[in-house]
Amino acid sequence: MKIEKQLTDETVLTEIGSRIARQRVDLGLTQAQTAEQAGIAKRTLERLEAGGSTETLSMIRVLRALDLMEGLEGMVSEPVLRPMDLLKLKGKERKRASSRKTVQAAKDWRWGDEK
Repeated sequence: MKIEKQLTDETVLTEIGSRIARQRVDLGLTQAQTAEQAGIAKRTLERLEAGGSTETLSMIRVLRALDLMEGLEGMVSEPVLRPMDLLKLKGKERKRASSRKTVQAAKDWRWGDEK
């Protein structure tokens, strides 16, 4: 199954857990061995493979133990600035996003306000 935006959170977690379990089995590792290598409890790995919610740190440890860390690079890639953005920022890095300016809504206008 392809992980897409339309899938529910639970479906995505189940698919990720299934892929992790498949990789573990392909490597010939038991849940106990993988959990020990990752430094987590076996129950945490069981929950992860079943599609349950776990800490991000636990998932990273399991991905490292199963040699799947390169997959994280594609998950959240490093931002690439366009040349015009670099000129506007003058070499500085943005630290926060600014709110979008809104135009005064038409509902605020009343008859007689045109003066």
